[in-house]
Amino acid sequence: MDENNKMLAAGKAKKPGKRGRKPAKIDLKAKLERSRQSARECRARKKLRYQYLEELVSSKERAICALREELDMYKQWCSAMDQGKIPSEIKALLTGDDQHRAPATAGSGIKTAKSAKNHNS
Repeated sequence: MDENNKMLAAGKAKKPGKRGRKPAKIDLKAKLERSRQSARECRARKKLRYQYLEELVSSKERAICALREELDMYKQWCSAMDQGKIPSEIKALLTGDDQHRAPATAGSGIKTAKSAKNHNS
């Protein structure tokens, strides 16, 4: 009996070759180049992601500065009203006169309660 017949007789059938994919001969240089290319692409994506995040942080910081300026303006208005004075900007808002608008809110894109109300109607 040859080797295959002995295996069949013992109850174990041996199939020629291995199961699954045969390991192909991988060109090592090509594999290294693919790895390098993948690393370059990863670094490029990371750089873009960081640029985006830096721009986002910068825009949020500008918005915070604008809001702080607006808050300071409102604090000044409140202290003036505590002293019995009505700021001209508030008079303008109450009378609907847009000529005396507050300088911090005029071109900053920040909506006051009245401008938001007018914009929504």
